[in-house]
Amino acid sequence: MAKIAQLEFFGWEEVENLGDLERLKLVIETIPDEKLMQTLEKVRGKGRNDYPVRAMWNSVLAGVVFEHRSVNSLIRELRRNAQLRELCGFDLFRAAPGKSAYNRFLSSLIKHQAELDEMFRSLVEELMKLLPDFGKDLAVDGKNLKSLANKTSSKKGDLRGEHDADWGKKKKKGLRKDGTTWEKVTEWFGFRLHLISDAKYELPVHFEVTKASCSEVKVAEKLTEELSQKHPDLVERSEHFMADRGYDSTKLINKLWDQYHIKPVIDIRKMWKDGEVSRTIDHPKFTNICYNQRGVVTCHCPKTGEVKELAYKGFEEKRDALKYQCPMKAYGMSCPGAKQCPVKNTVRIPRSLDRRIFTPLPRSTYKWGRLYKMRTSIERINSRIDESFGFEKHFIRGLSKMKFRMGLALTVMLTLAVGRIRSKQEHLTHIPQVSVES
Repeated sequence: MAKIAQLEFFGWEEVENLGDLERLKLVIETIPDEKLMQTLEKVRGKGRNDYPVRAMWNSVLAGVVFEHRSVNSLIRELRRNAQLRELCGFDLFRAAPGKSAYNRFLSSLIKHQAELDEMFRSLVEELMKLLPDFGKDLAVDGKNLKSLANKTSSKKGDLRGEHDADWGKKKKKGLRKDGTTWEKVTEWFGFRLHLISDAKYELPVHFEVTKASCSEVKVAEKLTEELSQKHPDLVERSEHFMADRGYDSTKLINKLWDQYHIKPVIDIRKMWKDGEVSRTIDHPKFTNICYNQRGVVTCHCPKTGEVKELAYKGFEEKRDALKYQCPMKAYGMSCPGAKQCPVKNTVRIPRSLDRRIFTPLPRSTYKWGRLYKMRTSIERINSRIDESFGFEKHFIRGLSKMKFRMGLALTVMLTLAVGRIRSKQEHLTHIPQVSVES
């Protein structure tokens, strides 16, 4: 039977290759906004309807898709682009809405955060139906959302001032090739985005926006609980949870595995004393078995003192232990102290020895390294949030506005994915299925 290349369900480059109007059309046709539209139309009631709710909403979506960083920029685009006004649903014989009309509409829109959250939730559910492995590999990270202001305004009622933001700090440490350490400290005034995403398809799954000073790991614990409540089926299908060492927490690691049966793939912080390289396992028989901070298990030859790494042979879930084998048995290596060595075949390391170091998927394995590389996908999402959705330089003031604006951007991101996958599937259904035999 001839081999047929596996079809890719979704790639973000497919969306980036579309034109602006094509992407906007895809968003307007796909986004599940009917409940929000009915709510806003009910609020407007029998008032003036110079600019219909749906047309105003579509133009706000256009502002997100077209990467407009301000209302004034969007208004100028609408005034010179009749095709865009028509696509949004405005009367072509009437002038485009002014700033006061947008201020009133956006003030009303921000009050409906719950409807926007429901739209985001329903899009995640839809992606679970469209993508059979969506949510299998999750990643979490925090993102700095800098404010143009540099301090909290003390003037009450000043809409131009920032009243909710505060200062955040993030430290990064590392080791140079020459053995010396380095440290980088980033400080910013503003807010922080906490984002859980699908690592394969680079799409958001759950998020929260807080002040900049909020702890990433504590919010991550809260987000995992909320995710299990909102999307229990997604959590059930999840297998791995990737994060950098900033999320290295015994509480989070235990919660992921004990409550949700998800294997944590989280880099570890160095918390041992300087100069402490390894520790001997607490076992009366295997006195020559040691481990380091990354969970690498080694044996010391009783005769020569040579150190060799044991071969990992799997995680025994019922025993909650990691199984390792003597390298002589696993790789056919010779060992001068084989007769005196207490390790004749295998060693089981109970995770209770240190559940932070000994995770269900050991950090010393190739699989852990391959999965951890997938964590960079969330950095690409953060880059799109800055470049494609206008958060690199924004004019947003206040936590409630930031939450709504970020929720809108991530909802549009999911909408583009859902719309693109649906259109791709419709196209594929018209292609006749041919069985090719060699």
